[in-house]
Amino acid sequence: MHGVVVGLHVNPEGGVPKHPVEHLRVETKGCVGDKQNDVRYHGGPTRAVCLMEHRIMTMLQEQGHPIGPGTTGENLLVDGLPAGSLEPGTVLQVGSSMMRITTDAPPCKTIRASFSNHEFKALSHKQTKGVTRWYAEVLEEATVNLGDPVSIISGDEPVGSR
Repeated sequence: MHGVVVGLHVNPEGGVPKHPVEHLRVETKGCVGDKQNDVRYHGGPTRAVCLMEHRIMTMLQEQGHPIGPGTTGENLLVDGLPAGSLEPGTVLQVGSSMMRITTDAPPCKTIRASFSNHEFKALSHKQTKGVTRWYAEVLEEATVNLGDPVSIISGDEPVGSR
């Protein structure tokens, strides 16, 4: 099960939109160059990276929403993973980094401009399972690049140094 990194985004001032970059250093404390304005709900070791599947963005665009890369605060935009393959506990190898999905990233009003009629809950795992962004903890720090492969690591494989 392989995918690819198709977008990397940060905002050094915090908030959205996040701006495209070609390389992104992911660390246990978060993404270098990306500020979190509300640390009650964003950032920290269990929410170090926010990622989204490109197919979810495309689906929302086809429904008429003006969502685009970085507009909902994702740091990583990935493509090519099987539908339904991401959930809490899923371990991903992204380039030479490793991360584990910890939880969905519930939508909030700060991303409402990305949705027709400000319907930001269209990106809610509670409303539609899997239609969400995901938070991940970083297990192995590294620099992620556009085009890096994304692999789902099976639960039988050890997690750690590779």
